[in-house]
Amino acid sequence: MRLEKITVVGAGVMGRGIAYVLSLAGFHTTMVDVSLEQLRLAKNEITQLAEHAVQRNKISSEAKDNVVENIHLSVELEAVAKETDFVIEAVPERRDLKQQVLATVDAHARAEVIIASNTSTISPTELGSYTKRPQQVAAMHFFNPVHRMKLVEIVKGLETSEETVNVIREVAHQIGKETVEVKEFPGFVTSRISAMVGNEAFYMLQEGVATAEDIDKAIRLGLNYPMGPLELGDLVGLDTRLHNLKYLHETLGEKFRPAPLLEQYVKAGRLGRKTGRGVYDYSSDGE
Repeated sequence: MRLEKITVVGAGVMGRGIAYVLSLAGFHTTMVDVSLEQLRLAKNEITQLAEHAVQRNKISSEAKDNVVENIHLSVELEAVAKETDFVIEAVPERRDLKQQVLATVDAHARAEVIIASNTSTISPTELGSYTKRPQQVAAMHFFNPVHRMKLVEIVKGLETSEETVNVIREVAHQIGKETVEVKEFPGFVTSRISAMVGNEAFYMLQEGVATAEDIDKAIRLGLNYPMGPLELGDLVGLDTRLHNLKYLHETLGEKFRPAPLLEQYVKAGRLGRKTGRGVYDYSSDGE
């Protein structure tokens, strides 16, 4: 199957990162979102990312121009779905949103089009049930920041075909990613470990074991993590982290019960970088 046009649904942090690496690899990439303003912000961030890559001699000026040229914006999912060769759903981890997106794509895309979901926790079998093509639905889990992180987790649903897995693997390889295939189970591999480490870091912060800075520093330097768990939580969004933990607590038991301090931060609107404050302060007055 020759793929030229790929659609990314959702122009948030993950969606724009996925769109960037797809366009860099030469795919005609369309980002779809309900918000035109969000789309414009995403396109601007992608352009800046490409410019920084040129400055660091990671890509050529010509490649940067191609990235910008290859990315298109739309608020019309139905129309884009009719013309696409492959879809990556990257909306927030809410079943109702994912169901709406997958059902819409399924109703308008050509019969052979594969739908991959950048879910970190939700069952691909369940996602496939939102469509009439469950054999062509699977999880294609990217990591943040997408342009730096080398891994894509591929997770089959009950009815996902091997052909679908092969196509997803090929797309991942074309954009320079390594892949692992994971059996369907709550949290897959990486989200399960990351959620547990991040939650334990919040418990330690709550208990006064150490400051946030020292907890992150200890994990970075002592365990050789590229980023501390509290920093990572701020990056991905503490609301997202809490949502994932609640799901894992529900499906896997007490060891994933969210730290009360994490729940307090989310209730207070301290969601991380996207709101300017989470564990750390990202405002102009913050250090």
